Amino acid sequence: MKVKVTHVATQALRRRQPIVRPGGRARNRPDGLFVARMKPIRRERNSPDTYDVAVAEESLSQEELEAAHCWEADDRVPRRPQLTEFRRRLRYHQAQWREAQGHPIGSQPIAPRPGDRSARPVGSRLQLDYAKETGANFLTTGALGSARARTSFIEPNQSFDHQRLWADLLSSVSMAFNLFGDLAADIGLADRAVHTWWPDVPGSVSEVRFAHSPGRLDPAWLGNLVDWDVAFVLDLGDGTQGIVGVVTAYHDVNRRQPPKPKRLPRYREITDTSGFFGPAAIDAVNGTELIHIWLRHLLVLSMLQHSSRAWRWGRLVVVYPAGNTDYADACARYRDLLVDASTFSSVTVEELLDAKVLPARTATALRKRYIPG
Repeated sequence: MKVKVTHVATQALRRRQPIVRPGGRARNRPDGLFVARMKPIRRERNSPDTYDVAVAEESLSQEELEAAHCWEADDRVPRRPQLTEFRRRLRYHQAQWREAQGHPIGSQPIAPRPGDRSARPVGSRLQLDYAKETGANFLTTGALGSARARTSFIEPNQSFDHQRLWADLLSSVSMAFNLFGDLAADIGLADRAVHTWWPDVPGSVSEVRFAHSPGRLDPAWLGNLVDWDVAFVLDLGDGTQGIVGVVTAYHDVNRRQPPKPKRLPRYREITDTSGFFGPAAIDAVNGTELIHIWLRHLLVLSMLQHSSRAWRWGRLVVVYPAGNTDYADACARYRDLLVDASTFSSVTVEELLDAKVLPARTATALRKRYIPG
C-alpha cells in the first residue's frame, strides 16, 4: 500500500532515509516504511502509574509526533493543554508499543481503497488485514477469543465499528476486551473480580457480555442505539437478575451532543421514575458533554423499570485511565447530580489493576500496553 506522509516524514522518504527524531535511533521496517525508534517516557523513581505532565521528560514536539506518524489534529482539546498532551502521549505510547511488538503500521483511512493517494500512515493503528488475521490488538487468548466470539454474531440493530476494534490501538472497545476478556472465559474469576472491585454487588456473575444492549431502538428499554462495552449479568438467587454495565474510555473525551427530540420524553420518564436524580439534573446533562454518561446510566435504569421485573439490581461503571482528566471531571460532575449514587460508579484502569484480581501476566501486559511510563 502506498501512503503519503508530510513534513519530516515526507522529506525522509524522498531521500529514502530513515525517519529519525533528535537523539533517536532509526530502523527500517519490513512493510517498506521507515520509522524511528521512539523515545521512551521517563518517570520519576517510585512514581505511581498515573499520568502527570510535570514528571514527563518533556512535552512531545510536533516533529517527534510527525516522525512517529502520531501528529493528529483530533488529539487537540481546545483550551485544555494538559489533556491535549495526555491524548498525544497516549497515541505516541501506542505507536511505541506497536513498534516494540514488530507489528506493521496502519493508516488513515483504516482500510484505504486501492490507489487511494490520500491514505497516510498512523502510528497508533495496525494494518487491517494483518490485525484481523493475527488478533494483534488483543493481549491474551481470552481477550482475542472474546473478540472473535462477539464479532461472530449480531445483536439486533447493533452499531459496531469492526475496523477500529481490530486495527485501532486507541480503541476503548478493544481495551474493554483486553481488560475483561479473561473474565468471560472463566466465570468463577469474573465473579471474584466483580466482588473485589465492587464488594457491595449482590448475587453472582453468571455471564459476561460485550458491546451489549438489552434492546436497541426498543422503547420498552431506552429506545436508542446506546450500549455498554461490557455487561456483567448477575444471578440474584431468587429468579431475578442484576446488571453491571461498564463503559470504557481510554483516549476518548466527552463532547456535547443534543438528544433527538422524539426520544427526550422517554429519557425524562426514566430519569424521573428512578428517583436517583436531583431536581436540576436533566438541564445539567441534556445536550451537554455529560449526555453520554447519562444515556448509558439510563439504559441500566430502564432495565430496573422494565415491565418484566426480571432485573432487580443494576449499576453503571465508567472506567478510564487516571490521566484522562476529562472523564474524571465528567464522572465527578455527574455524581454530584445524583441524590442516590448506588447505581453509578467510576474507577480508573490503574485501580482495577492494583486490586490484583486479574492474572498477573494479564495485568503486566495491560500496564505495558495502556499506562505510559
